[in-house]
Amino acid sequence: MSYPGYPPMGGFPSIPTGSNPWGTPSNPPPIGLDMQAGFSQQYNPQQYMTQPASGFAFGGMNQHQGMYPQASGGYPPPQAPGYGAPQQPQVPGYGMYPPAPGGGPQPGMPGFNAGFPGQLPGQPLPTPGQPPMPAPGQPQVIFPGQQPMPGYSQAPVVDPSMPQYPSQPSGTPSIPQLQTVTRGTITDAPNFDPLRDAEVLRKAMKGFGTDEQAIIECLGSRSNKQRQQISLSFKTAYGKDLIKDLKSELSGNFEKTILAMMKPPTVYAAQEICDAIKGAGTDEECLIEILASRTNAEIQEIVRVYKTEFKKTLEQAIKSDTSGHFQRLLISLSQGNRDESTHVDMSLVQRDVQELYAAGENRLGTDESKFNAILCSRSRAHLNAVFYEYQRMCNRDLEKSICREMSGDLERGMLAVVKCLKNTQNFFAERLYKAMKGAGTKDKTLIRIMVSRSEVDLVDIRQEYKRMYGRSLYTDITGDTSGDYRKILLKLCGGND
Repeated sequence: MSYPGYPPMGGFPSIPTGSNPWGTPSNPPPIGLDMQAGFSQQYNPQQYMTQPASGFAFGGMNQHQGMYPQASGGYPPPQAPGYGAPQQPQVPGYGMYPPAPGGGPQPGMPGFNAGFPGQLPGQPLPTPGQPPMPAPGQPQVIFPGQQPMPGYSQAPVVDPSMPQYPSQPSGTPSIPQLQTVTRGTITDAPNFDPLRDAEVLRKAMKGFGTDEQAIIECLGSRSNKQRQQISLSFKTAYGKDLIKDLKSELSGNFEKTILAMMKPPTVYAAQEICDAIKGAGTDEECLIEILASRTNAEIQEIVRVYKTEFKKTLEQAIKSDTSGHFQRLLISLSQGNRDESTHVDMSLVQRDVQELYAAGENRLGTDESKFNAILCSRSRAHLNAVFYEYQRMCNRDLEKSICREMSGDLERGMLAVVKCLKNTQNFFAERLYKAMKGAGTKDKTLIRIMVSRSEVDLVDIRQEYKRMYGRSLYTDITGDTSGDYRKILLKLCGGND
């Protein structure tokens, strides 16, 4: 069975119908797997270094013998659904090249390891008994039967002949693609002069009245790093605090937006978390949004800043204001310790799918701790494979299972984690839509997302918004806000596409 576009980080290319997945003289098998050992042993690639192109031997079996022998241990033959061998990518201009005279590289093919079938240009020779190294810049993919990731050395290799899941759906679900390229609407301004900008701001606030448009044009066209330099230059030149001057001259949501733009991103996030916790009531959605969407490095920096600014740890703050499984979810996320590897071990993926199904749909009640352990610790690449397999095997996507099994803040938190892992920009587009939908506007949410994502991925969020709701983010902001507040938000939005 082929998985279109799967897994998200590369590997497991589809095998064309009717093709021989174990190689031909012009399309050799992949290096590093011994089919007679049932995906569980590595063979020594050195023993094939001198094999001629014709009659290429693989694991002690050449192309004239049976192509699909029964693997050891009673496992089904390799053409069984879900166990198709990865086929060598068809790279134009690179096929089977025999060794040049004397064993050197093929003339005109610099860096090509001649005589070593399946090796791509620039890819190092593997050590005997070890899996092949990826080409430079390419992620490593762990095939079924290889060692699972650390901490799961006993993960079983799943036998697909054993019934372990509900019936498969008739359709093939699509795999959410990892969002690896992001784009912000705000970038470093060219020919930047912080002292000149400080002078512009000073003139805009000096005397009677304030030139709000000059402030919008200046600060709305500079990156956060440049705004910090402007603030320093302002104090150096005039002996005054720029933030205090802005507070005294501006008001309302326009003031809140400008002040948010003047804070370093992690300081702003820490302040938002503090505001969400302190006082009567808790803004749980703010806590979920920030902790579910940030990287490990960002969360660790937020934790450091929080303790510095508010004299208590973020974990202590969470414990003081939340409880139960929702509290455990937030504490897990606040560790900033998610696996960030790009390895996808399919045996561990299958195991996690089984455990999630057993913890929810396949029992009376829900084992929330199992959902927490898997969703808060596994890598994005791994979990996207889990989401795909869960839908394929259980005929229901994981989000629907979460909605059926959980409720309240825990449900919203788990859903946010899944959505951010699948497509972070989609998650924020939905948050923006809900902030402006209906009577009234959730200005705090609107400001936080527009400011915090303006240098990260707001262009992509804007595109997701239009795809999901059929109109531009720019148009909805225009219709839901007014005055200088509208102008600064549209400046951050950056376009009407």
